[in-house]
Amino acid sequence: MKTELLAALRNSDGYVSGQELCETLGVSRTAVWKVMQKLKAEGYEIEAVSNKGYRLISSPDVLSAEELESIRKTSWAGQKIVYYDVTDSTNVQAKRIAEEGGMHGTLVVADRQESGKGRRGRGWDSPKNTGIFMTMLLRPTVKPDEASMLTLVAAMAVAKGIRLYTGLPAGVKWPNDIVINGKKVCGILTEMNTEIEYINYVVIGIGINVLNQSFPDEIKDVATSLLLEKGEPVKRAGLIEAIWEQFEIYYDKFCSKGNLSEIKEEYNSLLVNLDRQVRVLDPREPYEGTARGITDGGELIVEAEDGIRLVSSGEVSVRGIYGYV
Repeated sequence: MKTELLAALRNSDGYVSGQELCETLGVSRTAVWKVMQKLKAEGYEIEAVSNKGYRLISSPDVLSAEELESIRKTSWAGQKIVYYDVTDSTNVQAKRIAEEGGMHGTLVVADRQESGKGRRGRGWDSPKNTGIFMTMLLRPTVKPDEASMLTLVAAMAVAKGIRLYTGLPAGVKWPNDIVINGKKVCGILTEMNTEIEYINYVVIGIGINVLNQSFPDEIKDVATSLLLEKGEPVKRAGLIEAIWEQFEIYYDKFCSKGNLSEIKEEYNSLLVNLDRQVRVLDPREPYEGTARGITDGGELIVEAEDGIRLVSSGEVSVRGIYGYV
């Protein structure tokens, strides 16, 4: 009932009468009052006026299934939300849910991870009450060799969601790191389970530094948070919703073609590597060149001394000549 009550308060231009809530939710006035008290205890500022009803004045930075469900505007992304105060890894939980038959569009969110991980098994710090740690379960109909492009689709959605929700100039460091003012604010890890000819499921894990006030010495020069960049707190639930609204748009365009042709131009407009010198850390032969955007398949086009080379995201890393970007 908490989800429906929050949604009713948010969808109202003013006060919602207790009687209207009772009739809409099919519960007693006492039940409504009890839920209101619980919401107030969680930090929601709710005004109650005799003969008028209830009005939601402000919401805290709350992460819960009820909060996320009450603000959801997407058509299928997050149609089922699984929330944990603490878990090992949202990717691990999403894969478990997938193996148990979980539906396409299931969103797993945690306030804290104890075993968060990034690419190539690296750890991802996941402190409580500071970040967004979430994973989307997908069951796409594209071919297995096309699935890696979903990481770039997710990167676009995160960058665009941050831009729209916070006004910050988030960009993409190919293929899927989200950066603001030259520092990393988000990492994305895509994992999949496939057969030879079809995909069983894909999980896309996203970790965003939102309210971090500082970082360890070893990463402070390359990491940042939305709080540090904006100078004020950002509500995590609202940003989560903004990201998945954008993801649905890009995902549908990707699935319609099985490639990035319809969104390549916009991806390149967000690409912080574009027309910049990069060093390709190919284990066989590292080389330098100028990044010229991506192909329809998501490969990075690098103009090297010996001509054009195409870099696949699963094979190598790319760094700027003079630093992280």
